[in-house]
Amino acid sequence: MSEPVENHEMRAAEGRLAATIREVKNAIADRDDVVVDIREAQFSRLELLADELKPVFAEVPHEDDWFDLVISSGTQPRLWIDAVAHVTMARDRRTYRFLRDTRLGRVVLAESADMKPVAEQVTRYIAERMIERRRAADGDTLPLERAAPAAAAAKGGARTTSPGSVLLRGLLAIAIGGLVGAGAVLLFSGALLERLVP
Repeated sequence: MSEPVENHEMRAAEGRLAATIREVKNAIADRDDVVVDIREAQFSRLELLADELKPVFAEVPHEDDWFDLVISSGTQPRLWIDAVAHVTMARDRRTYRFLRDTRLGRVVLAESADMKPVAEQVTRYIAERMIERRRAADGDTLPLERAAPAAAAAKGGARTTSPGSVLLRGLLAIAIGGLVGAGAVLLFSGALLERLVP
């Protein structure tokens, strides 16, 4: 007689588990729908920016194949400008972030909820990269970021320092700091010994 009661209880427990599994699956599906909607909204915003930049990319010479106006789809859609620079949406999903990968990490070149300033910064970035590549082809390999301070220093008559002299100055500063620290330790230990020894 106890067997039918146990079977009935087991079926009731299985029914609750099945219902809970259905609830969890529905919740996951709802979250997935939200994620898909967010991804589609980000993709749409990046498409608007791409449309804004199409005239700029049309002016890039056809033989210059460094630049790409492509939106990659994935968990985080990105509008690629070249191999190291792209625009993505920030966490608030309304702010455009223009990023560039460097040897030292990712750098934010522009960030705005308005598309226009980001499009202007992308246009400036393309112009700077084109000039850098022309200068490199002509044999002048100084990047624009370093060219402006170097030109200002040359106008002001300031002399430039070589990397070797900077290294020597750094080593000299470390040596002086070590000597000062050692002197301070000796003075402190001498004063401490005088107090301890009667």
